[in-house]
Amino acid sequence: MTFKIIIQGQVQGVGFRPFVYVTAQKHQVTGTVSNNEEGVIVLVNGTREIIEGFYQELTKNPPGVARVKGHRIEEVSAMFFDEFSIVPSQKGGKLNLQLTPDFALCDGCREELLKVNNRRYYYPFTTCTYCGPRWAITNTFPFERAHTNLHSFHMCPVCQEEYTNPLDRRFHSQTNSCPSCGIALSLSDATGKELAADPQGIFKKIAALIREGYIIAIKNTSGYLLCCDAQNATAIQTLRNRKRRPKKPFAILYASLKQLQGEVSITQAQEIELLSPERPIVLISGIGYKGQLVFDALAPGLNQLGVMLPYSGLLELLMNEVQTPVVATSGNIHGSPIISNMEDAQSSLAQVADYFLHHNLDITNAQDDSVVKFTPKFQQKIIYRRSRGYAPNYYGPLPSSTEKIMALGGHLKSTIAFYPNDFLYLSQYLGHLDHYEVFNRFTDTIETFVRLFETKPEILLVDKHPAYLSTQYGKGLVKQWGVTWHEVQHHKAHFASVLGEHNLFDQNTPVLGVIWDGTGYGDDGHIWGGEFFRYQQKKMERITHFEYYDWLAGDKMAKEPKLSLLSLACEGMDDLLESKFDSRTHDIYKTLLHKNSLKTSSVGRLFDAVASLLGICDTNTYEGEAAILMEQYIETYQLSNCKAYAVIPDTGTIPTSDIIRNIFAEVGRGIPREAIICNFLFTLATLIFQIARRQRLKHIAFSGGVFQNAILVDMLKEIGKDDYKLYFNRNISPNDENIALGQLMYYVNLIKQ
Repeated sequence: MTFKIIIQGQVQGVGFRPFVYVTAQKHQVTGTVSNNEEGVIVLVNGTREIIEGFYQELTKNPPGVARVKGHRIEEVSAMFFDEFSIVPSQKGGKLNLQLTPDFALCDGCREELLKVNNRRYYYPFTTCTYCGPRWAITNTFPFERAHTNLHSFHMCPVCQEEYTNPLDRRFHSQTNSCPSCGIALSLSDATGKELAADPQGIFKKIAALIREGYIIAIKNTSGYLLCCDAQNATAIQTLRNRKRRPKKPFAILYASLKQLQGEVSITQAQEIELLSPERPIVLISGIGYKGQLVFDALAPGLNQLGVMLPYSGLLELLMNEVQTPVVATSGNIHGSPIISNMEDAQSSLAQVADYFLHHNLDITNAQDDSVVKFTPKFQQKIIYRRSRGYAPNYYGPLPSSTEKIMALGGHLKSTIAFYPNDFLYLSQYLGHLDHYEVFNRFTDTIETFVRLFETKPEILLVDKHPAYLSTQYGKGLVKQWGVTWHEVQHHKAHFASVLGEHNLFDQNTPVLGVIWDGTGYGDDGHIWGGEFFRYQQKKMERITHFEYYDWLAGDKMAKEPKLSLLSLACEGMDDLLESKFDSRTHDIYKTLLHKNSLKTSSVGRLFDAVASLLGICDTNTYEGEAAILMEQYIETYQLSNCKAYAVIPDTGTIPTSDIIRNIFAEVGRGIPREAIICNFLFTLATLIFQIARRQRLKHIAFSGGVFQNAILVDMLKEIGKDDYKLYFNRNISPNDENIALGQLMYYVNLIKQ
């Protein structure tokens, strides 16, 4: 009897075909396995009983980095096979499978990399079926060497033997290479003059240069990183000056988990994340730090560090030589996308880096490092940036739709969602579309998706804000492609992202949506950002919001927290405000206030106002700086010691002005900042549950950038743990990275319905 087995999900580039082969030998069956546009296809001969056992093992115990999303088996016309073999992929239609993200270096490859007598000793691009770059170097699927940027590197006889040996870890490893046939390094100075090409000599030289205080631009497997000594204050400040990044914290690369644990305490959840195949940057507490890092230079004003461990052979070799922690930040000028090719790096970073480490493997899909954090009390995972290791797949529940849908997201923290088949794809973090290079990366990503899946969308979704470049570009595509399009209000998209992630659209129980962020164009023409929605039975309505206050000076308001304070100022603040503005500027803004008609309910700007009122931050040098600095004041808290600064009046509107007025009074009484900030967060948390009780709602969903605040999330979980069911974004960030996904979820479940 002959059976056909199809296995779908993240099953290409993960060692699945070799796994099927070995399993077939174990069960003594004959047949073939190959990749196709749907996933992995197996044709196999045997009795029904034997094949059933074979099928169960394939689907229940797949390779560690695989993610099986669907599978099926059927009897087909009899075929005859002499043995079981892996055959070349046959693409008979358009792609319908999950794509393969990049995987961190596995333990086996790391051991070979550092073993003197191994033929891959000090070869930075050592990989196997279970690790290495995938999405970064892929041009199309099915995942075969010919479809990646390794196609121009022809395997030597020894690599070819590994590739064809069923007992070898590199059996059918599409990224297989070695020093004899693989990727070459070169080290040059800022003028482009080559200094060295021998890997061992290169890494020893780089280590020496880093110790001497130089900045090195290193082409990693997903883009360039800018690296310097994390224990050298002068080198760090030089990097800040050259990159135009005055205060935003830098990520720190440690050589090993053991080295990191010797300097700072980490939790079990953080350890698991640091060692995961995704290997993101993990934000950890710096309290009690006992190493030699120049802490305040790396993370000015903060008590946390963003740390990561080597995830590529190249970074492993770098840290094997340097040994001490190294700054490893995105290779770009602040605001621009990460650079991935030598020409752009040498041109754009010549005034930043002193030396360049290049290699000749092209990168198709450049990606920043992903960033996650865990809340201190409940270890709730919060994704701050979703990129390398996660992109371009979405792993949550999928909406039901036969239409091909593309959502273009928002304007800040841009991402693109595409739903062309049975799977949903969510691009890596792209950045702020006001930057020319980011906008180009945005349009290129749209083209990549259309080319990869060989189809244009039938439905195009955009944000309701008419000035967003994603919206304007989307409207241009509508005319070009002749497709149907819809606008989705920003905060409704945020809410829909959580409802979709938790599969809540079809449940009968109503859900309270709490959506707080910095800005978003509202249905009434004002700037929303402190919204409460109710969702039930395919209807989403705004039920209340934070009290409106004046929106001043456009985008400048998000950059200067003192403007938010000016807008929310209460009686008695004149002297405080005059200390923050010169008299002429103060008079101009007061005139604007009298004439202003644009209002906002933004909780993000409320955080800014409180930070300015407390003397913590008047000007943001990076997005969210004021709120991040405020969070640093709280090491721990006791709910029993907290008090609220506002209650909800009969109108149901959150009294923003009461919060500011009561905080100003606390400042006058000399209450410590940390107590005021803790009470402020407690106030926000209790207001949510007041609304929930008034609306008789027990299920609450949260989204928007404000919910990256770990203390606020812990307070919500602690207050609501017994009586409420709380939902947070879990596969994606709560910030605007989730807008594209939310637009798609909103369309399928509400507009289309």
